[in-house]
Amino acid sequence: MSGAEVAGLIAAIAFLIIACAIALIAIRIGGVTREIKDTVAEVNKSLDAINAEVGPLTHEVEALLTKSNTLLNDVNGKVAAIDPVFTAIGELGESVSDLNTSTRNLASKVTNGAKESGKVAVAAKVSKKALSLLKKKPADQEAVTNGK
Repeated sequence: MSGAEVAGLIAAIAFLIIACAIALIAIRIGGVTREIKDTVAEVNKSLDAINAEVGPLTHEVEALLTKSNTLLNDVNGKVAAIDPVFTAIGELGESVSDLNTSTRNLASKVTNGAKESGKVAVAAKVSKKALSLLKKKPADQEAVTNGK
């Protein structure tokens, strides 16, 4: 064998190795491609099932949102109707507070004036006498009224 024949034989073997490597790579790529194809088919089936379920769910969510908006509008209307009641209650509280203050002031003035003039003792005696008359039996009251 000459040098050219050996070189040709080496080139042929190298070409065969390269062809085998390319064939192996092609076979593996074909397997991966089949798996990807199967995965894409499963994904499409899953998406179809999800899309079939999303449609009715979307309609129910829209109906729920509509009902929620109606309920919220109703509550807002009722709160607006109740606002004057709370305002009136607040004003009533202020009026009661003012009345309490006025009553305290009046009681203070009456007490101070009565202490100075000694009328408190007289008023206490009169009120005790009136209470004792009210507590007596009706027959006793007639006797008191008639002067007995």
